[in-house]
Amino acid sequence: MEQTPMSERDYLTPGEAIEYWGLSQRKFYSFLKEGPYDFLAFYNTRRLILRVSFERYLWRNPTIWEALKNNGKKGQG
Repeated sequence: MEQTPMSERDYLTPGEAIEYWGLSQRKFYSFLKEGPYDFLAFYNTRRLILRVSFERYLWRNPTIWEALKNNGKKGQG
């Protein structure tokens, strides 16, 4: 069974969000702790990112998006 592309999913795990938007893992998890945010949903103890709401948040807050980016420091080979 094929997995739905991240761009078509309603929600992403924090790890998937990091990969999808090219964010720094350390910065993103610290950012999530500062919440609460309207783009976060919880399923038992799991945090899920509501993709469309988070995209809207990033577009409205471009300085936060820039601050969360990985800046190409990891994974360059």
